[in-house]
Amino acid sequence: MYAIERHERISAELAGSGRVTVTGLASDLGVTAETVRRDLDALERQGVLRRVHGGAVASGKTSLAETTVADRADRAREAKAAIAAAAFELLGEGFSGSVLLDSGTTTAALAELLAHRGRDALGARLTVITNSVPIAALLHHNDDLELHLLGGRVRGVTSAAVGTPAVDQLAHLRPDIAFIGANGVSAEFGLSTPEEHEASVKSAMVRSARRVVALVDSSKLGDEALHRFAELRELDVLISDTDPAGTLSAALDAHEVEVIVA
Repeated sequence: MYAIERHERISAELAGSGRVTVTGLASDLGVTAETVRRDLDALERQGVLRRVHGGAVASGKTSLAETTVADRADRAREAKAAIAAAAFELLGEGFSGSVLLDSGTTTAALAELLAHRGRDALGARLTVITNSVPIAALLHHNDDLELHLLGGRVRGVTSAAVGTPAVDQLAHLRPDIAFIGANGVSAEFGLSTPEEHEASVKSAMVRSARRVVALVDSSKLGDEALHRFAELRELDVLISDTDPAGTLSAALDAHEVEVIVA
């Protein structure tokens, strides 16, 4: 196989999955690992990808990459809906208590389910706490929910309240279950997000909750953003649309994190 053909195959794989490994490409292309590394180096010089340990990621996947809620709304919509449905099932028909919802499009999909469920579906009156302005807007019309909106500076990119007020409020709360989003989940780095103030609020959410559930679509599995906000051992449940593989799967097992595939 000529180099240009290998480069096209590598580019296609990156477009589909967002990341490639040296060992995987060597096996798929029938060449040595050293040949793959030279191909990756060449493609990095062209701006097609960015080298990471053991392989490469698409050039747009940097530790600071962050898109707006509006831009992410239609991405992996079916996967997010399935993850949200599985998260809602965790509450059960008779659940009563307090739920903490992180900002994000997957947690917003869960909020949509909560917004259309009455007291009969959820049991007793449900208290929902969130730092997300769009999620609060979804939920505030439902009289069967008691809604608490955390305060702070609202970030335009995520429409989430961040900063000292939100962190301080969370320090005085103990919700029964927290549903948390992430930009990356990896075996070595845990759960991460690109922005430090958002990371601080997410960390406070994880510390505050009796049970922590991460809602993460498969495009985030194995990724790492700049700021870690939780280690895998701090998770109780991970819900995704595919089963984590390789070192991430082993790490989740080691930390006794329940994995639910939606």
